[in-house]
Amino acid sequence: MSLKPMWPLPLKAVQLAGALLSVALAVALEQPARGTDLGQLAQLRDEKTQRASSCNPDWRNGSRDSVVVQPGETFTFADLTGPGEIRHIWLTIAAKERGYSRLLSLRAYWDDEKEPSVLAPLGDFFAVGHGVDAPVDSLVVKNSTDGRGRNSYWPMPFAKRARLQLTNEGTTEIIFFYIVDWALLPSLPANTAYFHASYRQEFPATSGTNYLIADIAGRGHYVGTLLSCRQIGAGWWGEGDDFFFIDGAKEPQIRGTGTEDYFGQSWGLTPDRGLYFGAPIADGNMPYGRSSAYRWHIPDPVCFEQSLKVEIEHKGEVTNPNGTIRSGFEERPDELSSVAFWYQTEPHKPLSKLPSAYLRLDCDYRKTVQAESIIKSLKATKGALTAEKRGGLSNWQQVVWRPTGAGEELSFPIKIDSKGRLRLTLLMSVGPDYGSFNVSLGNVRLAQRIDLYNPFYGNRDLPFDLAGMAEGTYTVRIRNAGKNPMSSGYNLGFDGYVSEAQ
Repeated sequence: MSLKPMWPLPLKAVQLAGALLSVALAVALEQPARGTDLGQLAQLRDEKTQRASSCNPDWRNGSRDSVVVQPGETFTFADLTGPGEIRHIWLTIAAKERGYSRLLSLRAYWDDEKEPSVLAPLGDFFAVGHGVDAPVDSLVVKNSTDGRGRNSYWPMPFAKRARLQLTNEGTTEIIFFYIVDWALLPSLPANTAYFHASYRQEFPATSGTNYLIADIAGRGHYVGTLLSCRQIGAGWWGEGDDFFFIDGAKEPQIRGTGTEDYFGQSWGLTPDRGLYFGAPIADGNMPYGRSSAYRWHIPDPVCFEQSLKVEIEHKGEVTNPNGTIRSGFEERPDELSSVAFWYQTEPHKPLSKLPSAYLRLDCDYRKTVQAESIIKSLKATKGALTAEKRGGLSNWQQVVWRPTGAGEELSFPIKIDSKGRLRLTLLMSVGPDYGSFNVSLGNVRLAQRIDLYNPFYGNRDLPFDLAGMAEGTYTVRIRNAGKNPMSSGYNLGFDGYVSEAQ
């Protein structure tokens, strides 16, 4: 049997093949959403390229390309006159407060609207929850430099005016560097929709009802979800399905098969950073473990004519007091937060109000006892203790202990003066040269072999619920238990601790 050549192909087939190749190349090169057809690069554009930035006004001689935003201050970092479109936002923050990316809130206003179309904590808008820094490598959000260089490529068109604002809701000043790249256009296409993003949280998730991610009125299309979870108990938390109710439907027209399935994974969440989905944070299924996962509906937007509700079940494994699994599919009281991303015509339904800043955090870091302030009380059986600086820590500092191997111990005293239930949170760091550790309080083992290795430097909290502890002074012992085979060292980064009555 001989095969006949298929050339010449029909013109439509050639055009389709070319379009598919163009999109594939764009994805491979990580082009932003608006410019995925490389063939458009050769076409002249009737637009004017613009930029707003923190560049020093004395641009010939000055190098202080930043602004200081004080506690309680709202800073407008872009006020643009249209018609136009924001194509790229880059920013980085120097902050002395742990959890700073949830203490800073981002707002965007289009044209003459009084209510914002974007309202979210800064870090969550850039696809990472819990107030921590973490790398992201997706099509529309790219966080580099251990997650501290944040980039957004969401196209944000506006007809008359665009205002971007950053509010510092923390207790210390921040140093803010930013770039907003945009284009001044002759006009917007008649079918242009406006970009929106809205944050929600339930700490804990409300019993008896699904967790609500988005409640939208108007015409548009849904383009993305960030979902973050802080587990209250052990076990797999994400067995719940996602549901999309389009245009007032009583039953969801789009129904999922599990939380990890919605985020492009299976059999749980593992760290991942992809073009359309990823999990920048995935601590594992331990008590107080944290997860943060994104899903961009760029090739598959969810379109709606009148309204859209997006929900997800908060169900998973529930354990008995002895640690055995009671149920694999039962409602869980985990702490959930999210950002919904979509485009729609205006006017829009008012967005959910942000909870007060410190209620958005897993821990009240204002109560931190900083490690460098008690460095004289820290005792190491072996290995150096040094105070070192790093961004995103309390007062920009932590104490780094450099043990030489397993079995070596760091200890310090802690006073418990609260009756009843108490939560002790050790504020640790993760990094490529960090080890694994056992943690004890007095004679009670709190945690075994906590692995603090991570390919990038970041923060990790270790919360422990202490019930029935008598008032008095105890010794916290952190014993090196070896290291992950991928780690280049046994180090421990200790930012301090928080002791809170529950």
